[in-house]
Amino acid sequence: MSTDQLSVTFAALADPTRRAILAHLAQGEASVTELAQPFAMSLPAISKHLKVLERAGLVTRSREAQWRPCRLEAEPLKDVDHWLTQYRQFWEQSFDRLDDYLQELQAEEKKKGRKHKT
Repeated sequence: MSTDQLSVTFAALADPTRRAILAHLAQGEASVTELAQPFAMSLPAISKHLKVLERAGLVTRSREAQWRPCRLEAEPLKDVDHWLTQYRQFWEQSFDRLDDYLQELQAEEKKKGRKHKT
């Protein structure tokens, strides 16, 4: 059973620790030790999170002598953004309709208020 890339990406993003790791990597490359610092968990636990992110294509690891930096790969996030765009448009249109309706109600209230004063 193959899983589509969008599902794999969302599964990787579902965990707050992994999202925090990605936020850290958005600032630049980091080692596993550096990524583990803000968390109360072991290096193997952080490595497991990194493996999930790697499988989703969101992180790559390289080797530079003794240093093994992790790097953010944002390409899969474009698919997420593209998928969300249709829903963003839906909400924007809904808010526009709500705004139009509220303006109509306010205009009616102003008319009623003028009629009561005279």
